[in-house]
Amino acid sequence: MTLVAIIVATLASGIGSVWVANFLLQAGFGQRASSRAQQGLLSLAAGALLATAFMHLLPEAFNSEASAQDLFMTLLIGVVFFFLLTKAELWHHGHEHAHEHEHHVHDHTHAHPGHTGHHHHAKSSGWSLLTGDSVHCFGDGILIASAFVADIRLGLIAAVSVMAHEVPHHIGDLVVLRNSAHRNLALFKVSLAGAVTALGGLTGYFLLGHLETWQPYFLVVASSSFVYVALSDLIPQLQKRLSARESLVQVAWLLTGIVLVTAVSGLAHGGHGH
Repeated sequence: MTLVAIIVATLASGIGSVWVANFLLQAGFGQRASSRAQQGLLSLAAGALLATAFMHLLPEAFNSEASAQDLFMTLLIGVVFFFLLTKAELWHHGHEHAHEHEHHVHDHTHAHPGHTGHHHHAKSSGWSLLTGDSVHCFGDGILIASAFVADIRLGLIAAVSVMAHEVPHHIGDLVVLRNSAHRNLALFKVSLAGAVTALGGLTGYFLLGHLETWQPYFLVVASSSFVYVALSDLIPQLQKRLSARESLVQVAWLLTGIVLVTAVSGLAHGGHGH
């Protein structure tokens, strides 16, 4: 039952986030005009990720037999690890990705997406971008599996939080890849990378089957990933030249993400018996 839930949730999170991103992009969501909507989604994702880590995964880990000091040490190592991983990703392909995205936004009104310069540059960065994405999705799958092994409701929350975070990320990927490939081919390629989440889920499930005593540590590593992504990736994007009204809307979305996850957390723990 848990294995089936992991496969369904990782596929929904991995591929579903790509399709949602594609739908939003076709609806004009990737354009500057709808940056307000993007800010809302980022705020919601940040709130959901932080609440998942602090209200779900960490309490579950600290309810175990593991020593609190060891778990805090794991949390610290996890945050530093994800910082180094982000550095490596940026060195490897992130710069091209960001540059291509800026280039596309800048030239959007002046050039056709099939422009030769775009075509050559995006083609060179496309595979590197997808490789980085696949590794990232594999990690997401392991994190989702570790939450599911602890509690099915916990896993569902983790899967939804990962999905919320991946949607804005995949919008960027699709924009880059559409410069070098047909719209449907770009969607297929990014969906393929998203499907690797299920592979990570299976790996996580079988690993945890053999390493049950390590489960609290897996949960803490998942938490460190969520906290790191929210604080280093999502929230900085929200701290930009906004009016008081826009700032209030942002905070409202952030709190909505926290309240939704906390409400489900209460239900999960109510039925979980801890």
